[in-house]
Amino acid sequence: MKSKVEILREKIEEGKLGGGVKRIETQHQKGKLTARERISLLMDDGSFEEIGGLVIHRTKDFGMEDQQYYGDGVITGYGTVNGKLLYVFAQDFTVFGGALSETHAEKICAIMDLAMKIGVPIIGLNDSGGARIQEGVRSLGGYADIFYRNVQASGVIPQISAIMGPCAGGAVYSPAMTDFTIMVENTSYMFVTGPNVVKTVTNEEVTSEALGGASTHSTKSGVTHLTAPNDKDCIEQVKKLLSYMPQNCEDVVAKLPYTLGDETREVLETIVPESAHQPYDIRTVIAGICDTESFFEIHKDFAENIVVGFARIAGRSIGIVANQPMCLAGVLDIDSSRKGARFTRTCDCFNIPLLVLVDVPGFLPGTDQEWNGIITNGAKLLYALSEATVPRVTVITRKAYGGAYDVMNSKHIGADMNYAWPTAEIAVMGAKGASEIIFKKEIMEAADPVQKLLEKEQEYALKFATPYLAAERGFIDEVIEPKDTRRKLIKAFAMLENKVAKRPRKKHGNIPL
Repeated sequence: MKSKVEILREKIEEGKLGGGVKRIETQHQKGKLTARERISLLMDDGSFEEIGGLVIHRTKDFGMEDQQYYGDGVITGYGTVNGKLLYVFAQDFTVFGGALSETHAEKICAIMDLAMKIGVPIIGLNDSGGARIQEGVRSLGGYADIFYRNVQASGVIPQISAIMGPCAGGAVYSPAMTDFTIMVENTSYMFVTGPNVVKTVTNEEVTSEALGGASTHSTKSGVTHLTAPNDKDCIEQVKKLLSYMPQNCEDVVAKLPYTLGDETREVLETIVPESAHQPYDIRTVIAGICDTESFFEIHKDFAENIVVGFARIAGRSIGIVANQPMCLAGVLDIDSSRKGARFTRTCDCFNIPLLVLVDVPGFLPGTDQEWNGIITNGAKLLYALSEATVPRVTVITRKAYGGAYDVMNSKHIGADMNYAWPTAEIAVMGAKGASEIIFKKEIMEAADPVQKLLEKEQEYALKFATPYLAAERGFIDEVIEPKDTRRKLIKAFAMLENKVAKRPRKKHGNIPL
């Protein structure tokens, strides 16, 4: 005779329990993986444990009482990735288009609460058409419950959002408040109002892809940090991100095994060109400094005049913020300042040391920049670096002019160690502009003003545009040969490993948003 438990299990599997509740097998759509396949790819084999698998919605209106499915459109649970515990939710688009209901939201909130209690990352695999219309304000309240937890968890545990399908309306604000957002090309999109509403209100014709696709948000808006060609690659990028991050704000990233050898890198000697006007790719400097193929760039296609990303030096996870001379000569503008500030604060939240590589001729001039707030946006990067308490090391490779010198992790705003290459030019402005102001009278009175300007440029450059005056004042700790940079950084970060910095007592600062 079958036991009561066995009978109940059979009814659940047959979909006969709870008034016709169904357990469905999700199907592939448009080449996308199912929610369970995504979780299986993310988690270590056999490690995933589902929570709330028998939850159903409570709606009795609009015929919804006859449309009930176990799990209610979202799979939630925990498991391990490379042996480290984390929580995950994966929305199932095959159940009501992944629309968020009251119970759907409660499941997500429940695992977010658990992740906070235990101190482990939370991963969201987003694939939803938005709020479940049949539930009205209850679904809207569910979104707000999630948003509130996103804010409470911010800076406490890593939060990563993978957009693997539609994400529209209020749903977009949860990923926007997480630490990293990854979008899948051609199958995902994010926008507050869709193409139909845009056409109605503004009479503008636009496709979902152009309005809020992966390419749009990775190049124009900066909403997404990374893109992936397919679901599988997206999951791999989530796992790679996690490898550079700790479990929570009180943890540190474990060092990978590394045996010290000859850390001299001769390739760094020839990267910076002789001419100060000739560009070079800062990524070649990063590659020469960091462990082989360890650099993982973030926001690669947005604000390309600054490069940010994670890397390892002698097995130690670090964050890198670097001016890029290949784009706009490496100047700071609105987008690059925001990009650098956001990444800096992320690293500071999670105890990841910062390396700042400087080659910056200043801030981008022009009415467009001024009218759109270069002052407050530039101040965001200044604020973020000044506020950061993690180990902070700077290397000036070439130009460090004007206020941008101060902003890019100078000694004056609390950097721990500041190095400069012999090619560094630390000055208020470039030699030509400075000479035109300082020696204006001499140049105008000269028989050959052009030749006199060249002479004065050289004079100014030799006297002022060098790292040695700054080193004499202690603003630069050491002028080093490029080939020795990696060796110096390994020692500096090891020395700073146990750094403790106490902030003034306050509720929180007021960053210029």
